[in-house]
Amino acid sequence: MKFLIIFILLSSSLLFNAQQKEFWVVDVQTSKKVLVKDSAAAVRFLDSLSQNSFYLTELKKVTQDGNKTEIYYDKGKDFNEVHVNLSDEIQKNAKLQRSFFTKNLDSLKKEISENYRNRGYAFNRVKSKFIGMKDGIPQVQVSVIPGNQRKIDSFEFRGYEKLPKRFVKNLEKEFRGKIYEDKNLVQINKSLQNHPFLLLDKPPQTLFTKDSTQIFLFTQKKKSNTFDGIIGFGNDKTDKFTFNGSINVNFRNMFNSFESINIYWQRNPDRGQTFDLKTDIPYLFGSNVGTNINVNIFRQDSTFANVKFIPGFYIHLNNRQKLGVRGTFETSTVMDSLYTGGKDYNKKGIGAFYEYLEPSEIELFLYRTRIRAEADYISTNYSKENQNVAQNNFYLFGERNFHIKANHYLNLKGETAMISSKNEFAANELLRFGGWNSLRGFNENSLYADFYYYGNAEYRYVTGNQAFFDIFGQYAQLNNKTLSLKPKFYSFGFGFNFFLPIGLMSFQISNGNEFGNPIKFSDTKIHWGILTRF
Repeated sequence: MKFLIIFILLSSSLLFNAQQKEFWVVDVQTSKKVLVKDSAAAVRFLDSLSQNSFYLTELKKVTQDGNKTEIYYDKGKDFNEVHVNLSDEIQKNAKLQRSFFTKNLDSLKKEISENYRNRGYAFNRVKSKFIGMKDGIPQVQVSVIPGNQRKIDSFEFRGYEKLPKRFVKNLEKEFRGKIYEDKNLVQINKSLQNHPFLLLDKPPQTLFTKDSTQIFLFTQKKKSNTFDGIIGFGNDKTDKFTFNGSINVNFRNMFNSFESINIYWQRNPDRGQTFDLKTDIPYLFGSNVGTNINVNIFRQDSTFANVKFIPGFYIHLNNRQKLGVRGTFETSTVMDSLYTGGKDYNKKGIGAFYEYLEPSEIELFLYRTRIRAEADYISTNYSKENQNVAQNNFYLFGERNFHIKANHYLNLKGETAMISSKNEFAANELLRFGGWNSLRGFNENSLYADFYYYGNAEYRYVTGNQAFFDIFGQYAQLNNKTLSLKPKFYSFGFGFNFFLPIGLMSFQISNGNEFGNPIKFSDTKIHWGILTRF
């Protein structure tokens, strides 16, 4: 029929060669008219019907009236509306009835094919066979040629290939042998998304051979070294205006082993200073065991100084989770003989920790989920009193970014810590919190407690994945049984974060006080910081 249509229309075009012609195709069933460009377009229109469900499309007649040509056709029965009979295999795997009527055969075939692809049959073919008419309805037998089931066999990295062997093995351990399907490809992509040391140039690509299925990952080495500087403005305990701040420098993955060295220094308005050095090597000798070492020095003006050494070892449960053990060695010396609240002491202990990090799709947020839990058993010796005391230390931190809708997000964060003992604690061994990274409306490390907790709720509005504005509120409570204090605090404020050519800039204005006390403008804290990657 196709050749007959072409012959009639081309002949008509040659016989009536005017300056402007109109070609109309007319459905004899509905009298619907469609204007087409020329005779060739009319042929393509009718041909498309015969190839898409209307297999029995028939040309009825062609009329000519001046420059107007009308092509009448009967598209016949829509073979997309059929009564389907499924093979036993399809019925079992797709969980469909054996025989039923459908108004869209093409959609059904696509659904069946998708079902087989999700079970690893990437090259399945769904076939339909016309077996006759019954009561004016086409009868179709649907079957499938599944082909070989595909499973993920291996990974190939292109671009940045100097990766720790154990990291690659862990990735293969998590995904190798799994069925090749879109869901697993998305999980592979997510597992490397916003990785601290890797950038994916494009989604995972697949190479199929006769006997294997390889996943190709095109990666770049991320600029992961960072410099983070924070400047704070506020009043100290005497209401004197002071500057304070911190410097945080991270050297990461310089030797292509995902190692990191972190140097942190902080000065608070009350003349306290903190120096912290951390090193982390995630894959010792190509194993799944990592180590981290932490040296922390805190000095409160000329009153006392604490030195803490914490070596630890951990095992990678997977790419996001760590479980480890650690030791604690701490020494504190009171330098001011008039300071009666402190004591000289030495501490030794052992503990365990767990860490979970889930990257965020929004680079501004750094993490989607972050959890850290610690528990330590500590033996404390007060040298001047010649007294040994057992202590238990606990710490828990959790943070999560929730996507509300569109550009709106909610950040929820909480932290709690406790030290417990039968004896009273010296002032220089109490927990310290407050400031930029905890209770923002207060000076850095200005709150002392043997137990505390705080919660943070922060609304974030993201603009173009380059900036976000936030409004936050915080609630906290501490317990200092030495001073018989159980105050409750609040903090609130607003700020913004956005990318500049030199890095991520943060600006925050906050205020806070104890419940029952009025808000003081003089207690307002201003923090400005920049995070630069190099």
